[in-house]
Amino acid sequence: MSDFNTIDDLSVNGKTVLVRADLNVPMQDGKVSDTTRIDRLAPTLKELAGKGAKVVILSHFGRPKGGPDTKNSLRQVLSDLSKAVGQEVAFAEDCIGDKAKAAIAAIKPGQMVLLENTRFHAEEEKNDPAFAKQMAELGDVYVNDAFSAAHRAHASTEGVARHLPSAAGRLMQQELEALTKALEKPERPVCAVVGGAKISTKLDLLGNLVGKVDMLALGGGMANTFLYAQGVDVGASLCEKDMADQARAIMETAKKAGCEILLPLDFIVAKEFKAGAASRDVDAKAIGADEMALDVGPKTVEFLGLKIQGAKTVVWNGPLGAFEIKPFDAGTNAVAGLVAERTQEGGLLSVAGGGDTVSALASAGVEDKFTYVSAAGGAFLEWLEGKDLPGVAALKKK
Repeated sequence: MSDFNTIDDLSVNGKTVLVRADLNVPMQDGKVSDTTRIDRLAPTLKELAGKGAKVVILSHFGRPKGGPDTKNSLRQVLSDLSKAVGQEVAFAEDCIGDKAKAAIAAIKPGQMVLLENTRFHAEEEKNDPAFAKQMAELGDVYVNDAFSAAHRAHASTEGVARHLPSAAGRLMQQELEALTKALEKPERPVCAVVGGAKISTKLDLLGNLVGKVDMLALGGGMANTFLYAQGVDVGASLCEKDMADQARAIMETAKKAGCEILLPLDFIVAKEFKAGAASRDVDAKAIGADEMALDVGPKTVEFLGLKIQGAKTVVWNGPLGAFEIKPFDAGTNAVAGLVAERTQEGGLLSVAGGGDTVSALASAGVEDKFTYVSAAGGAFLEWLEGKDLPGVAALKKK
């Protein structure tokens, strides 16, 4: 991690530290319904406060249109945040200007204040230089702990870093270290497991991965498109027939790069997509015209298990089947279980991320048994696509 500044590179005692957090948490009936992001952020905030800094927290929340509104106020997360950091966090009605300055002046070193939603200002998403400068004027040092917002070049994720000494917070650091180990400097062989409905949304990702990994295991709807591109009849399964040429091009690139593409050998198929629908296990080439492939079958699980057994690194994005509905979660659960088991034995580095992936691993009961599970979604995907993330680039040592 030598090319990034971390909290270890900063002296913060007696200073005001601006921390870019991601407090864009899910809400239900005006209450936070999942505190994962808050819990993961707390160690950075507590450490900075413990070192004698005034901690000023910046975050976006929701998608407000044209100025402040109560539905998108960060005030709603204040009590959960206070609970997570073990102290009463103050609140400022704005993220720049006099209200913010007064709220910061009113706290002592070792205390914290949460500033109102950065997106209440249109300049935030435009990365407006004057707005970023106004924000930077509130503090002495900038710490970015919002990897999940690092793929956006906004004022609070990238603009502020141009004005202040900047570093990655502990969560950002953890994320960058895990990702670097998984794809930039991995222990080989590396196996990427990529599922999900469509290849159209993951073309860049697949194109980047085949040049970096030794094996690419495909599941979900996208596996059907690859089989179809090889002339297999996939019946009534989800399949992007218009993407066959792109699938063939990816297979060609993989061959040249020495990356082995692993496609399902068998499927669990059903005639209707609903819980408890009558289903059967068929060979990948024997799907009936009125049947849909909804999960990978036991032969595929065994085949992937052997491949994972020989891998040193696994990068996972997307479920292998329609995991939301039983019994079509069995394949994802079984393969995720094997990855978790090998990780726990110490033989494997496993990194997973992206929206559906987190819920798929959670329903398999293994999300805390992987080396690292990223809650970042879009930023994780763009990183897998090999793109430079502006919020990360801004933290590189000058």
